[in-house]
Amino acid sequence: MIEFQNVSKTYPNGTHALYDVSLNIDKGEFVFIVGASGAGKSTFLKLIMHEETATSGEIIINGNKLSKLRRRDVPYLRRHMGIVFQDFRLIEKMTVFDNVAFAMRAVGENTATIKKRVPYVLDLVGLKDKMKNKPNELSGGEQQRVSLARALVNNPEIIIADEPTGNVDPELSHEIIELLNEINSMGTTVLVVTHEHELVREFNQRVVTIDHGKIIGDTKSGRFSAGVSDDYDDDDYTAGYNEYDDEDDFTDDEIIKSYSDLGYDDIDDDLGDSPQYPGNVVIVPDDDDRLD
Repeated sequence: MIEFQNVSKTYPNGTHALYDVSLNIDKGEFVFIVGASGAGKSTFLKLIMHEETATSGEIIINGNKLSKLRRRDVPYLRRHMGIVFQDFRLIEKMTVFDNVAFAMRAVGENTATIKKRVPYVLDLVGLKDKMKNKPNELSGGEQQRVSLARALVNNPEIIIADEPTGNVDPELSHEIIELLNEINSMGTTVLVVTHEHELVREFNQRVVTIDHGKIIGDTKSGRFSAGVSDDYDDDDYTAGYNEYDDEDDFTDDEIIKSYSDLGYDDIDDDLGDSPQYPGNVVIVPDDDDRLD
């Protein structure tokens, strides 16, 4: 389902984020991605989502070579993905129902399907009784579960969770990973970036360790590779470079963090101004399955 073939990534400022990475992730796998700050974890995810492009090598998602993917086809690729962010990225003025429904409306789903699907997904994450609440009326753990429901609602083949437990307490961290584990048991491929080694060990899944842009470990059953210390986490390690933090840099097809219903980008390109949507949302015609 996801294949990296000798992939390297160097940013324009000279930062070498990934070096000659080769990796296969099969359909239905659950994979933890671990490593220190600046190790290359975020770049790894951005390459999968095609927010960044590889400097060399090839990335193949569901049989699609990303080096051959046209820019206008990127939203069709992302339609098969659900993204869970550390900072939730909910729309404050919308209810829980509407935050989740927004992702369905963005891909042109009809109202009847939305009314049926959203309560079902919210029930899966234990929030059916919170449908009418606003995000500021929820706990951090509940907000993360709304974010998870939004990622799930369009029934993606891949869930990508970038530090999904970073803003919740340890008990809720376990709950979030347990939910992702249950989703994986239904056949969804799940990738989780985390620095919480206790959770990694507890859930006994595949562990890929990245260090200075290289994969230094790929093990099964929640075990870390030889030489990877339990203290190997973001708080104890200083990398030799920093990855780009481009949260505020958006292209026409990318996600933005916004609390308005709709804005327009100001990028000077051949596509003109394109509508920008909050959360993990891209606009895709409902009848177009060109990447299926």
